Amino acid sequence: MSTPPLPPLSLYIHIPWCIQKCPYCDFNSRTLKGGLDEEAYINALLADLNSELFQVYDRPLHSIFIGGGTPSLFSGDAIEALLKGVQQRIACPANMEITLEANPGTLEAGRFEHYRTAGVNRLSIGIQSFNDKCLQQLGRIHGSAEAIAAFHSARAAGFERINLDLMFGLPGQDIALAQHDTEQAIELKPEHISYYQLTLEPGTPFYHAPPPLPLEDGLWEIQQQGQALLSHHGYNQYEISAYAQLGEQCHHNLNYWHFGDYLGIGAGAHGKSTMPDGTITRRWKLAEPTPYLAAAGTDHALSGQKTLAVDEITLEFMINALRLNQGFTQALYEQQTHLSFTTIAAPINKAIQAGLLKSHNTRFMPTPLGQRFLNDLLAQFL
Repeated sequence: MSTPPLPPLSLYIHIPWCIQKCPYCDFNSRTLKGGLDEEAYINALLADLNSELFQVYDRPLHSIFIGGGTPSLFSGDAIEALLKGVQQRIACPANMEITLEANPGTLEAGRFEHYRTAGVNRLSIGIQSFNDKCLQQLGRIHGSAEAIAAFHSARAAGFERINLDLMFGLPGQDIALAQHDTEQAIELKPEHISYYQLTLEPGTPFYHAPPPLPLEDGLWEIQQQGQALLSHHGYNQYEISAYAQLGEQCHHNLNYWHFGDYLGIGAGAHGKSTMPDGTITRRWKLAEPTPYLAAAGTDHALSGQKTLAVDEITLEFMINALRLNQGFTQALYEQQTHLSFTTIAAPINKAIQAGLLKSHNTRFMPTPLGQRFLNDLLAQFL
């Protein structure tokens, strides 16, 4: 049996600073104190990338995603220097998807235009809500007017692929408020909408002092209503929280969900790499920016690394692939994991019998019940 080809390779770049930390956020982000030394951090990122190149194996990049934190705190000059540095180190196909996350509260006039000329061709704008009261309760630094203005500025700058992040199940939100948010997002006509429920993550202020949230029945009604509105207006759900117009799915996130490889650079960034022998390793960097900056490009910048066991590979594949409406094929499982399908045949059959999974030829997809109770479906593979 021939060795399966290596998975596509993406690059994730983490910028850890925000103007202020939102009370629901459990990402690796830090409140910016004092000035921002863009040059020092860009140099650290490129040194970090140099230390990751041994995992490339002549693969071109499939996509780049600049996330955070708030990447739009960085100037167009800094993003341009960063992308030029990446292109000098790894093959970057023309028209490859390059995404940058942006916060409407951090954007200066002309910044979108510079991001576009630097090579960014897809924006992910963190709107969360168009209701000013909800935005205040979420700790966001922008209002609804700034959110709408940011979207129009991005369009004027030439961005043809824009994602809007939209939350539901917010403090004090009822069905009517949630519907207004969804309708306002649709009215702007972005190519992609990420529509997801606010969750209380351990370690966050909201977890320790929960705000008043809609009850479970109300949440389910809000979600169903939102999904119906999005579908009616041509936004097809392809993943649990991702809705896109035809052909506008996020390439970078699809590579995650298809269990592709990705290099992770930046404070707290995680990566996954597959070796030619099928070994899969995860590596993650120091989360605190100051020690990361001091150690970037050396082994001391690593916070940890782990080679996955067979059962871990199987579970991680399922955690990603079963988020997709179309699930996965037997061929994708064997190609991305370098494992035989027999390793999951028994739990697959159990999940089908439980009504959580369905099959068509060699494709396996979560049922509506499996999507709603994804943790129960994943438990079949523990």
